[in-house]
Amino acid sequence: MDGTKRANIKVGVEVNVVQKHHQRSGELTDGIVKRILTNSPNHPHGIKVQLESGIVGRVKVVL
Repeated sequence: MDGTKRANIKVGVEVNVVQKHHQRSGELTDGIVKRILTNSPNHPHGIKVQLESGIVGRVKVVL
């Protein structure tokens, strides 16, 4: 599923995110959503979330 729409993302779902310092390489990190940080209903680069591990990044794929 697409990570640019906030409606697709819920707390507790598994996602792949790209962290700020990995944006050029596109390296993805997977985890479970703890908090949704973006308030707008969509964002072209992905909704920003915090994972349960504490990592913050923009969602690329909802698993």
